[in-house]
Amino acid sequence: MHKILANTIFLGKDIISLPECHSTNDLAMQRYKQGLAHEGSIIITENQTKGRGQRGNDWLSEPFKNLTFTLVLSPSFLDASEQFDLNILITLAIREVLGNYSTGIKVKWPNDIFHERDGKLGGVLIENTVSQKGIDISFIGIGLNINQLSFAFKGPTSLAILAGGEVHKDEVFKLIIKSIEIYYLKLKRGYKKQMRAEYIRHLYRYDEWFLFEDKQHVFKGKIVGISEEGELIIKDEHDSINQYSFQQVKFR
Repeated sequence: MHKILANTIFLGKDIISLPECHSTNDLAMQRYKQGLAHEGSIIITENQTKGRGQRGNDWLSEPFKNLTFTLVLSPSFLDASEQFDLNILITLAIREVLGNYSTGIKVKWPNDIFHERDGKLGGVLIENTVSQKGIDISFIGIGLNINQLSFAFKGPTSLAILAGGEVHKDEVFKLIIKSIEIYYLKLKRGYKKQMRAEYIRHLYRYDEWFLFEDKQHVFKGKIVGISEEGELIIKDEHDSINQYSFQQVKFR
């Protein structure tokens, strides 16, 4: 069970801790519709049976080893066109905490947490409800590999593997929630430009030549920036610059 977090202002004062659930995002949405969740509420589980990742993929996680949770935010100060700024603040906050346990932690566009050599540590799935006023409510699903040591396929890694031993999972959780709150309040105070610069600085494969794949071909390019809407800006070998929205380009 997770106690109410004492080191935060509003995040984690309402924590629903479950031994098992299908999807923390779905449950958070359900509880919000019922009036049982509000800004700052967190749903966390030790075993998520139907977790969802990006591109409609399943998020698979070994029970009791990792962090799978959803937090509820109400960023009404953001316009609907500024949704990517939520991705920025959440991934930066997570990266900062995990960076205390291992060097080489990066943000992989648009919203994965990656080690620059050893693979994927986790991901973020943000589902927003927007209106003419802006973003009404955000359900921020976070899945992080903490103490899992083996995986069914090549690609993922965990904090324990990188740190060389088991990590105190609950402590990581508390630090991440505190970090998210700090970044969230910074964004609310208008630090958007500074946070975007920080995101670029910690971006996986930024300003390095690598292979990418779009709908037309595989090409060599380098990431040179992020658009205002969060599109990935890539320059190819012929100095042609293109912007890609989510699912329009893949890392090779």
